[in-house]
Amino acid sequence: MGPAGGRAGFYVGLGLALASSAFIGASFILKKKGLLRLCRRGRARAGQGGHAYLQEWLWWAGLLCMGVGEAANFAAYAFAPATLVTPLGALSVLVSAVLSSTFLNEQLNVHGKIGCILSILGSTVMVIHAPQEEEVSSLESMAEKLKDPGFIVFAVCVLVSSLLLIFVAGPRYGQSNVLVYVLVCSAIGSLSVSCVKGLGIALKELFSGKPVLKEPLGWVLLVCLVICISIQINYLNKALDIFNTSVVTPIYYVLFTTAVMMCSAILFKEWQHMVLDNIIGTISGFLTIVSGIFLLHAFRDMPFTPDLLPLFLQQDRTDLHASWRSADRHHSCQHQPLLPSEEKGSQSTEEEEEEEGESV
Repeated sequence: MGPAGGRAGFYVGLGLALASSAFIGASFILKKKGLLRLCRRGRARAGQGGHAYLQEWLWWAGLLCMGVGEAANFAAYAFAPATLVTPLGALSVLVSAVLSSTFLNEQLNVHGKIGCILSILGSTVMVIHAPQEEEVSSLESMAEKLKDPGFIVFAVCVLVSSLLLIFVAGPRYGQSNVLVYVLVCSAIGSLSVSCVKGLGIALKELFSGKPVLKEPLGWVLLVCLVICISIQINYLNKALDIFNTSVVTPIYYVLFTTAVMMCSAILFKEWQHMVLDNIIGTISGFLTIVSGIFLLHAFRDMPFTPDLLPLFLQQDRTDLHASWRSADRHHSCQHQPLLPSEEKGSQSTEEEEEEEGESV
């Protein structure tokens, strides 16, 4: 693949990743609108075991949007590096937050708006500095990458650590520590993204006319992907059932994206041809997205009031109000009449007459 073809593939993958975030973010809004319509009609809610949402066309539209988004995300891995595609998944959270404030009348506070801006800036920085050279373009090269000793050591470490978390740490600390189940999802998720990357390459070769179905590697990757996704869904549901969503979501995004970037660096060596400023830019963009997602989720239910300001800002605010009050008092004194009014004069004469009467 030449430089022109690699650059074109990069932009195709980037467009698919952005489209995936838009469709997935919009799917949550459509599903929520459908569920709210059912609630207004008095139908049994999904949380209570009802399945009336299957008769709501908005819910099906949301499901269709999610399917399109996931398919676009799957195809993006075949064209663009995983280092770029995975972090851009955070934009679906941004799209969902913005659309929910517009169509669901949900409040997006100052922290959420700052988080949206940071997510956009971080994504832009990552797009600018992401690796644009594709290291794996066929199943043969994918098989060679999988035999690399570095990736074998990484995969063994992931499997051993996941087994320890599931069978040792899970029964003891799974109900009290959010990191236990989220680490399992993140570690296994890094392997699932590698399988998706390989299957995307296989599909691209299949459409080009190569006999991919006869090669066992594609089927092995498919079986591994199904197993990894099943484990991810199982333990992510456990984490969401025990802990608050606003806690699980940002932690899962950070750990999952970090694990994927590590696996991508070891397996596909996408960082090997990057210069130092691009590496720093990619890491900085990722950390900026992490900060935005944290602000968007961790403080979404917290109202922003002046009492939340730092003490020195509150002191400045108090002094400012005090100066305003003194200025108002000074302003009112300037407009007081120089001579007492007639009412005050009559009141003073009446008081003097009463005092004289009492003395007599």
